Amino acid sequence: MEKTEFAEKTGLVRDWRGRNYLVSRSPHELTGRSRSWMFWLPWAAMAAVGPLQYGYAAAVPALMEQHPGRSAASVLAPLAVWIACQAATALPTALLLRRGTLGVRVALGAGAALSGAALLTLAVAHRGPGTGGTAVIVAGYALLGGVGAGLVYGACTEAVARWYPERPAARVGFTTGAFAYGTAPLAIAVGLDADLLASVFTAAALIAWAVVGAAAALVRLPPRHWWPGHIDPRAWACDRLALRRNPRALREFSVRQALRTGALPALVPILAFAGAVSIFDVIVLAASGAAPAWAAVALLLVLNGAGRACAMLAAEAAGRKHVLTAVLALLALGQLLLAAGATAGSTAVTLLATVPAGLGGGAFYPLVASLAREYFGEEHLPSIHGVVYSAKVLAGLLGTGLAALALSLPGQATALLLAAALAGVSAVLASALRRPGWPATLPR
Repeated sequence: MEKTEFAEKTGLVRDWRGRNYLVSRSPHELTGRSRSWMFWLPWAAMAAVGPLQYGYAAAVPALMEQHPGRSAASVLAPLAVWIACQAATALPTALLLRRGTLGVRVALGAGAALSGAALLTLAVAHRGPGTGGTAVIVAGYALLGGVGAGLVYGACTEAVARWYPERPAARVGFTTGAFAYGTAPLAIAVGLDADLLASVFTAAALIAWAVVGAAAALVRLPPRHWWPGHIDPRAWACDRLALRRNPRALREFSVRQALRTGALPALVPILAFAGAVSIFDVIVLAASGAAPAWAAVALLLVLNGAGRACAMLAAEAAGRKHVLTAVLALLALGQLLLAAGATAGSTAVTLLATVPAGLGGGAFYPLVASLAREYFGEEHLPSIHGVVYSAKVLAGLLGTGLAALALSLPGQATALLLAAALAGVSAVLASALRRPGWPATLPR
C-alpha cells in the first residue's frame, strides 16, 4: 500500500486555536515537482471524467434518436444510477485517503481504468440500434463508471485541499469546475452531428485513460498537517483577511450534534434541489430544439464550471451564505427565463437564460461544502460532508425525473417552472441559514 505520509523529524507548530501545522519540506523535496503540479494534474483528471455525467446528459437527445424504441425514462435511468454511485464513492474515497488506508495512486489508477471502461461501454452500446440494452449500460456505465468517477473526484479534491491548506475551498472549487467545462467539446461534437456519438465517447475513453493515468503516476499527498513553508502559520491564523476567507466554526460538531442544528438539515435539501435542477438543465437544453442547441449546452457547461471558481472568490469577500443565496436565486431566474424562451420559441431568450442558469448551476457545490466546514469544524467534517453530499443521490432522481417529464410533454415550460420552484426553495433555505452556536442576539 502506498504511504501518504513521509517520515521526517519536524516539530508541529500550533496556533492559538490548537490547530497543528507541519512546516516541513517543500513540495519539490517531497515530490520532485512544484506545488502547481499537484493542482493542475487533478484539474485535468476531473475534466477527463466529466463526460461521464454532463456528457451523457448532453447526449440524451442523440441517444433517443439512435434508439427510437426506448422511452425517455429508460435512457435517463442509467444517469440516475451513475449519479448515485458517484456520490456514494467520492466521500468514502476522500476519507480513506485522509486516514492513509487508501493510496492516492491506487484510487486514481482504479478510477482511470473504470472511467475509461465506462465511456467505452457507452461508445460500443450506442453504435446502432440493438447493440446495447439498458442492463448493459447500467452495469458498464452507471455502476463501474459511477465508482470510477467517484474515486477520481474524491482523490482529486483531497489532493488539492491537502496541498493548498491556506485556501482549500477556492482551490477545490476551481478544480471541480473542470468536471463541467471539460465536457463542452463533447457536447459541441454530439450536438453538431449525432452520428459522432460512438466516436466521441471512444475518444473520451482514451483521454480518460491517458490523463487520469498520468495523474495516478504523478500525484502524491503531502504529510498530515503539511503547511507551505513560505507562509507563517501563526501569523496566518491571526490574519483578518485569512479569517474572512476561511471562517472557523465556533466549535467542533459531531454528526449527531450537527443534525440537531438547523443548518445541516437545511444543507441537504439545498444540495438535492439545486443539484436536480443543474443536471435537468443540461438535458432540457440539449433537447430544446433551439438553434443551435449545442451552443446553449456548451455555454451552460462552461459557465457551470467557471461559476464555481468565481463564486468561491466572491464568497471570500461577501460571505458564503450570501453568495450561496445569490447563486441559487440566479439558478431560479434561469429556469424562469428558459420557460419564457421555450414558450415563445425564442433562441435569443434561451441563450440569455443560459447565463444565470449556468452560473447558478454549479457554484452551489463548493459553497455548500465550504459552509459545512465553516459551520461544523474540521474534526468530523468527512462524515458531515458525507451526509450532505449523499443528497446528490436524490438530486439525480429528481433531475432525471424532471427531464423525463419535459421530454414526454409537448412543451417544456411546465417542467421548467417546477425546476424554478425547486431552485427557489433552495434559495429561501439558504437565506435562512445561521451559523450553529452563534448567539441569537448577535448579528449573523
